[in-house]
This record gives sequence, C-alpha cells and structure tokens, in this order.
Amino acid sequence: MSRPSALDLPENVSARRLETSRGSFAVLDAAPGPDAPPLGTALLVPGFTGSKEDFLDLLPPLTGAGFRAVAVDGRGQHESGGPREESAYAQAELAADVVAQSAALAAGPGGGPLHLLGHSLGGHIARAAVLAAGPAQWTSLTLMSSGAAEITAEQQIRTRLLVDYLPSMDMETAWQTMRAMDGENGPGDAAADDGTPDWLEEFLHRRWVTTVPEQLIATAKQLMTEPDRVAELAAVPLPKLVLSGEVDYAWPVPSLDAMAERLDAERVVIKGAEHSPNAERPAETSIALTAFWSRAARGGARSLTGE
Repeated sequence: MSRPSALDLPENVSARRLETSRGSFAVLDAAPGPDAPPLGTALLVPGFTGSKEDFLDLLPPLTGAGFRAVAVDGRGQHESGGPREESAYAQAELAADVVAQSAALAAGPGGGPLHLLGHSLGGHIARAAVLAAGPAQWTSLTLMSSGAAEITAEQQIRTRLLVDYLPSMDMETAWQTMRAMDGENGPGDAAADDGTPDWLEEFLHRRWVTTVPEQLIATAKQLMTEPDRVAELAAVPLPKLVLSGEVDYAWPVPSLDAMAERLDAERVVIKGAEHSPNAERPAETSIALTAFWSRAARGGARSLTGE
C-alpha cells in the first residue's frame, strides 16, 4: 500500500466533495496558483486498500508544474462511503463512477485537458472506464504499477485471506489479525513492527475501518481474476503511459514492459521506487507524468499509430 510522508494538506490543496451524476465522492483537489489557468487536470484513482491520500506527496510537484490534480476516494473507500452489497463494487460500477467523476471535472472550473491515472487496482478500473466510455473524455491514460491481468500467484495468497475471512470478521478484528502477520509485503501489508510512525499507523487503521468490507471483498476478487484486456485497450486511440518502479510485487516489471509494448504506450521506470512511485519517488514521478501530459496535449505522445 502507498504510505504518505505526511497528512497535512498544502495550502493549495482542499479536501472537498465532488458531486457527480453517480453520487458524491471525497477528493483532495490541488490547484496551481491563481495567476494562470492550469495546463490540464488529472484525475487520480487509487488502488486496493488505498485512498486519495496515497497521492498526497505527488500533489505539490504536480501543481508546481502547472497542473490541477484531483485524487479521489472511490465508492466504498475511506471517506466516500458506499452500500453494503458486493454487487455495488463490480468493476463496471466502479468504472462508471470514474466516467462520472471525469465528466464532473470537465464541466467544472479548472479547464485544460483531462488526464486519467489509475494506480494498481485503479489502473484496471481506469482501463475499464476508457473501454466502456471511449476516449473522448480524456487526453491521456496512465497505468501506474498496474498490470495486464491478475496479480501474481504469491500476492493472490494474501488477497485470498481477505476474501475468505472478511465476511465473518468485523473490520477491527481483521485489522488486528493483519497487524499480527509479519514479513509479507503486498496489498494490505500488515507487518506488526515495521517502524511505522504513530500518526501513520493511526491513519492506516482509520482508513481501513472506514472502508466498506464489501468493497474490499469485491475488488480483491477482481485482482485475482482480471482478464487480459490489453488488446482491447491498444485499439483505443488515446495516448498511454505505463509507469512503475524498478520492482513490483503485484505485477513483475518485465510483464509491465511487455504490456507497454503491446499498448504502443510510453514506458517509464522510476529508479528507487517499487509499487508506489507516487509516494516513494514523487518528484521523479511528477516529472515523468507532467512531461507525458504535456506531450499528449500537444498531440506529441505515442498513440495507436506510434505518432
């Protein structure tokens, strides 16, 4: 999971609700200074067990480069809330939420091209949104640490525990059980003595217990069964970027390289980062993203035709 370095909001970041045709979502809305309109707006979609705070470290460098960035809690995540039914968190439902969030941002203040970024599970949801709605809403798509299909067999073992035990456990008991497990990295990493500062431990705990369990169960199943839809996405004429760290526990980096080739996408590997470049190397990640977004807006990013 992504771990922010601090929770204090910078001056240009506001916590608010984004009202859409599919409901209200909690967001962190970061804007550049008032002197000039933003160069573009990015919708940032978090991954499994994540939230909008996963992008906190990335927001200042993005706004410093002139972009507005809106990080969202998806349906059932942290402060957005959601129903207690697994069917509400089917991938098609979550993708439709992203389409509605994008439409609300496009219709609101800010201006500039709209870029879509999904981290980990969020990449699968963003991909589904583009495939369902077509490319017209967005200027580019970034898949950050998000692979072609299901997660690795090793990661499926831990994810399966959530699917098996959450239906019979309350979220607090599940949290304590996870914190008692040690050594294993991955979705929901819960090593008991990993040097996590108290403020971060408190936040991770609060985020966990406020996330709807049915959302976790449904999305865990998606991570274990996601089909390979790369060929479908490659046929969509939208500039694409595959960005990751040098190591990834959910999808091996060589498989991300191969996916980028199949997509005819730009490919960036962030040195010193693993599954969460957004939190582990935010400055370097921002440089790569804003350069790509600028090229995409000018029509200079790689597309289906390689132009």
